[in-house]
Amino acid sequence: MKVTVENGENQQVTLTIEVEAAEVNKAVDQACKRLANRVSIPGFRKGKAPRMIVERHVGKDAVLQEAFDIVAPKALSKAFDEQKIDPVTRPSVDIETLEEGKDLVFKATVTPRPEVKLGDYKGLNVPKNEVSITDEDVEKQLKTFQDRQGKLVDAPEGAEVKDGDFTTLDFKGFVDGEAFDGGEGKDYPLQIGSNSFIPGFEDQLVGAKIGEERDVNVKFPEEYHAKELAGKDATFK
Repeated sequence: MKVTVENGENQQVTLTIEVEAAEVNKAVDQACKRLANRVSIPGFRKGKAPRMIVERHVGKDAVLQEAFDIVAPKALSKAFDEQKIDPVTRPSVDIETLEEGKDLVFKATVTPRPEVKLGDYKGLNVPKNEVSITDEDVEKQLKTFQDRQGKLVDAPEGAEVKDGDFTTLDFKGFVDGEAFDGGEGKDYPLQIGSNSFIPGFEDQLVGAKIGEERDVNVKFPEEYHAKELAGKDATFK
């Protein structure tokens, strides 16, 4: 077997591999036996059809391709070992000559594992940043952990809604006395102070008690996504 190596762009290398005709001929014989065991040929049991019949049934090209699949992986692995190439990509293979009785010639292009050369790293000085942690930082982190592990429980009877509380609401919105699309909710979850509703909506729920009914009056922002509601006064009941 003969191997030549050519360096290409982007760190790729192309190996041109030549395999002796004798090896190709052996692979063709093996390919015929493999195919004979895989295909059904009228008048013959699997694996019993003579080579000439197999070639006629599947075609010469199929036999040669099967032979290539037998020879190429071994040849490619041997070439990598000889050239000390450790590929990090799958080979891109291009067959140049594939004929019975002739040397097999094919090219394989891969990207080899790059060699890493360490620079002069000894004696380097790395500044150490001093980190100061305050009691406030600790409390803030503890509060974060508490929020993550916290569980929602029903508030006691008579409790009033406070900023930061989680609530569930039934509401229906009206503009000029008419209900509008998307303005109604049932058992809608809302955290007071999250600013996820129209400005002013959540503030007007502070102090409400469980089951209490309130009218909330707000004004849709001028930049509200629903253009038909932008800038209009609304009442939620």
